Amino acid sequence: MAVVPALASPATPVEVYKSPYCGCCTEWVEHLRKNGFAVTTHDVDDVPAARKKLGMPERLGSCHTARIGNYVVEGHVPAADIQRLLKEKPKALGLAVPGMPPGSPGMESPRPVPYQTLLVQPDGSTRVFAQH
Repeated sequence: MAVVPALASPATPVEVYKSPYCGCCTEWVEHLRKNGFAVTTHDVDDVPAARKKLGMPERLGSCHTARIGNYVVEGHVPAADIQRLLKEKPKALGLAVPGMPPGSPGMESPRPVPYQTLLVQPDGSTRVFAQH
């Protein structure tokens, strides 16, 4: 009996808009790649303009913005939260981790702080999606 290798499912594509000078953005991209995402990066001079174009409210801003399927992901959102979002498919704009909390993916720190991943509704309102 011949053994047929299982076909791997294609990696979920992610487009990240980031500053070319931001090291933590690069670390977050690596976090996503290690968790099975196919990431394409776009170095931009104006991350807030990219964020605005994708519809993410400025008040939820961080140092990078990403498009994953029909969702926008802002900031240092853990890959597990993105995977959950894609599995559950809520009606939402996407996810955000505002600011740059120490201890979030790409912002590893010996002194991590608790932070939340927010589910962002199409109208810009939010609710807590995950606690970290």
